[in-house]
Amino acid sequence: MVELKSDAGLAAMREAGRVVAQALAAVREQAAPGVSLLELDEVARGVLKAAGAASPFLGYRPSFAPVPFPAVICASVNDAVVHGIPNGYRLRDGDLVSIDCGALLDGWAGDSAVSFTVGTARPEDTALIETTRRALEAGIAAAVVGNRTGDIAHAIGTVARAGRYGLLDGYGGHGIGRRMHEDPHVANEGRPGRGYPLRPGLVLAIEPMLLAGGRDDHRTDPDGWTLRTVDGSRAAHVEHTVAITEDGPRILTLL
Repeated sequence: MVELKSDAGLAAMREAGRVVAQALAAVREQAAPGVSLLELDEVARGVLKAAGAASPFLGYRPSFAPVPFPAVICASVNDAVVHGIPNGYRLRDGDLVSIDCGALLDGWAGDSAVSFTVGTARPEDTALIETTRRALEAGIAAAVVGNRTGDIAHAIGTVARAGRYGLLDGYGGHGIGRRMHEDPHVANEGRPGRGYPLRPGLVLAIEPMLLAGGRDDHRTDPDGWTLRTVDGSRAAHVEHTVAITEDGPRILTLL
């Protein structure tokens, strides 16, 4: 079931989204060579606690997962695309890091992700991250009243394929509101004019996941959560929570 949010609901989601943005900014600021992924998770926990927010990630267990997710961020490094579980791994110079974070505040959810390089960036990683950002921007630009989810998917896929990048097979964005994952699904590649119609009050988490090697398939770590590229190439993941309004798309997960 798809719930269209009222102005009050959107305002509440904006506050949840602001907390997510603050957590991601704090994590990115602390990410440096020698810092562990567990330490980054603690940084995000502190931001959520200070804001009086809960984590929709912590304890989350979808049907595919063998265990509940044990952290408040997903921390995916280099060839890990998404859903990386924070552990004792210490960041190294040149690592490509994707951090996904959510917040629940006053009954409403926010969800966002960023990708960045720790220390010295490789040119190919910079290009990958920049293209992933442009794919997100294209998807957001297509999130207007009168379009459909297929228009968002087509916009994202067009940017990704032009760069000869892969798109994580079977994964994409989603509706969001009182829960982190709601209908409808938002694919990262598709045909324009197809899918769920975009109406005022619909809120979507739009999240391109680009794979540098050009392949779409993935493998799953023994933890049952972390998804990696099959060929060992690097990946990037960016995301914003976006409201469909009569005045155009409104990003709810900015600072």
